[in-house]
This record gives sequence, structure tokens and C-alpha cells, in this order.
Amino acid sequence: MTFDPETATFLIAGPVRIHPRVLRAMSMPSLNHRGDYFHGVMAEIRELLPVLFGTKGHQVVLTGSGTSGLEAVYSGLVPKEGRTLVLSNGNFGQRTDAIVRRYASQVTTISAPWGQNIPLEAARTELEKGDFAAVCVVHNETSVGLANDIASLAPAVRKSGALFLVDGISAVAGIPCDIDAWGIDALVAGPQKGLAAPAGLAIVHLSERAVRELHPGTYYLDLKAHLTSLEKNDTPWTPAVPLFLALREALVLLREETLEGRLARTHRLAEATRAATSALGLELFPDPRYASDTVTAIRNPSGMEDAQVRKALERQYNVLVQGGQGELTGKIFRIGHMGIADWPDLLVVFAALERILGKAGRRPRPGAALQEIVQRMP
Repeated sequence: MTFDPETATFLIAGPVRIHPRVLRAMSMPSLNHRGDYFHGVMAEIRELLPVLFGTKGHQVVLTGSGTSGLEAVYSGLVPKEGRTLVLSNGNFGQRTDAIVRRYASQVTTISAPWGQNIPLEAARTELEKGDFAAVCVVHNETSVGLANDIASLAPAVRKSGALFLVDGISAVAGIPCDIDAWGIDALVAGPQKGLAAPAGLAIVHLSERAVRELHPGTYYLDLKAHLTSLEKNDTPWTPAVPLFLALREALVLLREETLEGRLARTHRLAEATRAATSALGLELFPDPRYASDTVTAIRNPSGMEDAQVRKALERQYNVLVQGGQGELTGKIFRIGHMGIADWPDLLVVFAALERILGKAGRRPRPGAALQEIVQRMP
């Protein structure tokens, strides 16, 4: 079978499959990005963003990938001279550390082994020493399929008085993220993950305190400039107009499903994926207590290469999953189940995996994985 991206079962860790309504929204003729129609689009997006974040606040959209949102936040909020604490336990934690070090001179990084929760006790101990102006952490570490327990970290951050800056690129609209209860000051979302919009934008939520403490960072990603323009339903620079049109439609779809509904569906898919993985005799990579609801990271079957599994899925069954990153390259594969992924997707990928494992002589119990999925379907 030749891989066909138009008909493939597409289950990578993002970008995710896009709804036809969102694709059609991008196909409008060219628009004047300074005209009334586009200003109306921006007004609708402003009204819909609280649906995505689950709260109101200062929320902006940047033309640029999720990393541009992180750079906007870190360049505008981490202190140049004060102390910043970075917590890392995966590839994206390392990225946060690298960006922060571009803008801050006093950075303390506490790392945990990949696949383990962020080092909470070490973080609390460090914060009790005082003097930290900002704490930076990834909420959902897709590189290892793990959701960090930032709810347990939040009280210590609040007590320290530091700004709480969170990479929520693959968390927002995928796992619960209680901005208000956890006292998050800046949260970056990626539309190509749980929201199921195209990649190429970054969405940033800022607290009142964060807005007050913003300082000049990069020119293009100056959050103050974006906030000022957004008050007029505008952008400071030329936006990626088709992506904003797609974002509006994806937000409308989320409103129709509700944030709670999408989180619940994603959670059920994750539970089914983990159960089906076990039924095939495969092993999760991360600590199961912190397994992510948006992506499942699975250790390669004994005696099989990562590429062997993924290429067989792609070439024989038109199924696309993702490999590992960084130090996990070639050691795991990852199945994404966020956005508009649904039950038929899981049935296809696990039927194919059962067949691939059977051909490799592993003899999984026939139909066991599919049974785990079916009994969890609504």
C-alpha cells in the first residue's frame, strides 16, 4: 500500500488531523488584513479564546509556531538579572531551558530523568531559598508522553512570589489546565494540538500581573504591541490570514463540543490506548501515574526497531504514528489521540499493530487490544 496523506489514519503527537470545516475556512480568497472583515474575524477570535483557556484574561494570537509564543513570554517576562527556575524532564523542557538562557543571566535548572514527573521536592526546596522571579515548566511533555503535575507545584510557586510561566502547547484543550486555581501567569497554547487547527500560530494567555510586568523583549514578538493592537481587533504586523480564519472555525467547533467535552473524550481515548497497549504486551515509556492524555509513548517491542514498527504501519496500513525525540530517538514510538481523533482511529492503529506484531512472531492474543477499546467506547 502506498502512503496517502489524504486518507491516512493520522495519529502523530501534533500537528493533528484537521476537520473539513477548518480546512474550508482556510480556502477563502485573499483578504485585506486591515479591513473590516478581518477585524470582525479578530473580534470573534477574541470572544472565543476564553472557551479554549477556560477563563477570561489577556489573550493574544501570534503568527509563528508554538516556540514563538514561548520566546515572546520568556523574552518579555523572565528577568535579565533576577533568578529564574527551570524544571525539565524531556525534550521540550530542554528547549525551555535553552530559550530562557538567551534572556536571563541567572538560571537554575532542575532536571528529572525522561519519563519521570518533574522533581517537585527539589523544586520546593529551591523555591524556599527565595529570590526567584520566575518559574518555567512544560505542562505536557509530549516527547515522553507525560503530563507534569504542575497542580502540586503551584502552591510553592505562589508562596515564592515568582511568576509562573507554563508551556501548555500540547496541554491546552487536551488535559485539564486550571489557570486561575494554579495561579499561572503566562500559558502558551499551540493550535495544532488539542484544538485541532493548523500549525503556524501561538496563542498566549497572560495574567494581570504578567501584563504589568512585561518588559521589551524581541521586536516582532513584543507582547505589549500585540495586546495594544488586539484592543482594536488588529495585529501589529501582517498576520497569516488563512491560519486566523482556520483558528476561528476550530474555536467554533470547540465551543460546540465544549472544552469539558473535548477533555473527557480525549481522556477516554487515552485510557483505551493505554489498555490496548498493555493487551498487546507492550510497555508504556513514562511513569504510568503521569501518562499524558494527549499522546501515548510506547517502548519498542523487544527485538524490533522503532522504524520497523512505524514504517510497517505507514507502508502496509496507511497509518502514521511518531517516533521518539532527542535521547529517545529509535527507542519509543508515540500515538497521538488529541484534537478530533476518535474511536475508529484507535481501532485501525491497534488492529494494524496486532498484525505487525503477529508477523514478527510475538503472537499477541487475537482481538484483545480491540476488545479493550470497544468496551470503553460510549
